[in-house]
Amino acid sequence: MNPNLERLHPYPFEQLAALKAGITPPDHLEHIALSLGEPRHPTPSFITEELITHLHGLMSYPLTRGTESLRQSIADWLMKRFTLEQGDISAEKHVIPVNGTREALFAFSQCFIDGRTDPLVVMPNPFYQIYEGAALLAGARPWFMNTTKETGFLPDLDDVPADVWQRAQIVTICSPANPSGAVMALPMLQQLIKLADEHDFIIAADECYSELYPHEGPAPPGLLSAAKQMGRDDFSRCMVFHSLSKRSNAPGLRSGFVAGDAALIATFLKYRTYHGCAMSPPTQAASRVAWSNEQHVKHNRELYQRKFDAVLAILAPLLSVPRPDAAFYLWPRVPEALNGDDTGFARDLFEQQNVTVLPGSFLSREAHGINPGRGHVRMALVAPQDECIEAAERIREYVNSF
Repeated sequence: MNPNLERLHPYPFEQLAALKAGITPPDHLEHIALSLGEPRHPTPSFITEELITHLHGLMSYPLTRGTESLRQSIADWLMKRFTLEQGDISAEKHVIPVNGTREALFAFSQCFIDGRTDPLVVMPNPFYQIYEGAALLAGARPWFMNTTKETGFLPDLDDVPADVWQRAQIVTICSPANPSGAVMALPMLQQLIKLADEHDFIIAADECYSELYPHEGPAPPGLLSAAKQMGRDDFSRCMVFHSLSKRSNAPGLRSGFVAGDAALIATFLKYRTYHGCAMSPPTQAASRVAWSNEQHVKHNRELYQRKFDAVLAILAPLLSVPRPDAAFYLWPRVPEALNGDDTGFARDLFEQQNVTVLPGSFLSREAHGINPGRGHVRMALVAPQDECIEAAERIREYVNSF
């Protein structure tokens, strides 16, 4: 058995289940889950129809690198979305389709970490737990960059010691961030690229929430556009991860891509050829049309913004809850009356109002003297608007009971 399995922490939703165990909420209230970041808007019909139309492709083994038409649709989307010049992204050299960002982020660490050197993987805190688990199973140690209100819920790159950068093999970032929705501006991304040059690490940028921003804009910048504006059209040391799960409401499709540095792409493709993770032909066909269509993405953004407007109108007078720059989460502080007890807030809210939220301390680790998630809860506005409004009204009733 891989001894590093013993280093893994319980998944946040395992902790949540344990927190709720034995509690019986009011049976006259339907359960509303704001805990899981699973999109619940309908998958656009043109995507499912394309999937069904190409089921005959199941008779063939797919290529790990994917079809040329899928890679070209991804390359075209990247160049248009991140204002790159025509030809900056080569479908042949810079892109690999993957079975969702979760799978790809995990595999990336296994491919690029040399566990013989006591390496570090630097990552934000709070974080998506795959970042930590992938690092641990690859034989690395996580080094956490606390993101707090004082840092704008973004990593403070100046606060990371030089010896940490020197030992880092991968620096994982998430922008827009899970859970705060904070967006890294171009200067911060470019500062990180300069640090990667100086200390020779790879930047793995999880950009899976990049398309969920206020419909009036601006769109969040990306790592590749930051590199391009520095005159680095080879995208050296830069890798971005994107998914159709949030953008196109297709989490069950398990479809995304990784793009960037051509040399790293070639190495990752070699790894994946042995890894056995090629995307099925029907999924590739459906993904191609999804990346080629923007209208459904605009509609998706509008749905989320309506929910933010409605929910914040109810909660903002009661809680310290900033409107996020992007993504579909709220990251409020629990009321002062609870002294930062995010687990107590989540437990009692479920017991009294049958609404589930995720304690922020479950999404983060104690690092540098604090747990930066403690005192917050994550609310995912993924349910239909009427359910989100009902949940907000129940939260208001619960908070007013203090």
